[in-house]
Amino acid sequence: MRQILVLLHRWCGLFIALFLFVAGLTGAVISWDHELDEWLNPHLFDARSEGLVQDPLQLADALEARDPRLQISFMPLALEPGHALNVFVDPRIDERTGKAYELGFNQLGIDPVSGEIQGQREWGAISLSRENLLPFLYKLHYSLHIPDGFGIELGVLFFGIVAMVWCIDCLVALWLSFPNRRSWRKSFAFRWRQGGYKLNFDLHRSGGVWLWLLLLILAVTSVSMNLERQVVRPLVEVFSPLTPSPFASRTPVTLDQQIVPQIDRHKVIAIASAEAQRLGWESPAGGLFHSAEFGVYGVGFYALGEDHGDAGLGNPWIYVDSRSGELAGAHVPGSGSAGDIFLQAQFPLHSGRIIGLPGRILVSLLGLVVAGLSVTGVVIWAKKRRSRQLSEQRQRDGQALPVRS
Repeated sequence: MRQILVLLHRWCGLFIALFLFVAGLTGAVISWDHELDEWLNPHLFDARSEGLVQDPLQLADALEARDPRLQISFMPLALEPGHALNVFVDPRIDERTGKAYELGFNQLGIDPVSGEIQGQREWGAISLSRENLLPFLYKLHYSLHIPDGFGIELGVLFFGIVAMVWCIDCLVALWLSFPNRRSWRKSFAFRWRQGGYKLNFDLHRSGGVWLWLLLLILAVTSVSMNLERQVVRPLVEVFSPLTPSPFASRTPVTLDQQIVPQIDRHKVIAIASAEAQRLGWESPAGGLFHSAEFGVYGVGFYALGEDHGDAGLGNPWIYVDSRSGELAGAHVPGSGSAGDIFLQAQFPLHSGRIIGLPGRILVSLLGLVVAGLSVTGVVIWAKKRRSRQLSEQRQRDGQALPVRS
């Protein structure tokens, strides 16, 4: 049995090593993506002009009127002092071709005083330029920039499979680390003074043991991030009922087949705000998104500066059908069934934001650990492989010696 588990750990580890090395290093960086991105790209995030700041909704309406090729897919509903209006956009349908326009960008920075566009970029583009570095690393973290195909996000799907193998490998590694009661202490020890291969082995085994639970959480939440609709949600529903979600119950379409909204964002905000008041929420409407693929608007309720949900289970959202204007559901952190709360906790756990700043620091360090475990695991495999090859060579050389009479 142990020999089978050793082989399973070896080949699972080799399969996921490169991907976890990349995911670990990028994860250590993107824990601070918003802060680093704003520092690198002030032309997108800092207001250029001083004076009377316009209402974000007015700025959004003016933007779409100037360029009818685009529609806003996300925008904040309030601006921090000195900040530009930062919006994401989707293309509309070109009536001449029946397909979505090719915009060449999907994110804009708009001066809140003049309304002029002061910066733009294609978020997620394959580029190491200053402007695209953080989005590039972010997308690399969960998809390796593998191109889509067959109507499927192949990179997201593949990384989800890698995460599932990682979960299995975590369980196998724990079993192998405690072969018997007499040797359990070795699994917690580090032979610092001996160095070399022995220390490398301890860093891999004992390092993984000390941080095993945190690594398993990262692995499980990685599956949830990439395969929620395909794997995690159906599995959770076996054990706990889930509150209906418009993103789970609807089949998304492409932007070439996008669902054209029949109500505008002003009415959506009014509908969602009335529902938030009925529910007794005190926070104002802080952000608005529109999903042309699902035919849904979402209005988030949070105070100024809390748009990233830096503590707890995140911010509440109310969803509105983009055609009928009817309520399509709500995301209320901390409420619902045990399954609902489990799903709500996945991103806050994966990002560390569930415990605020200390959690983000911890996740950054864990990212480096994941990368390190990948490297030490490959070194162990290479060392043992080399030893086996030398042993086999010696056996062949011995058999080839002539027998003296």
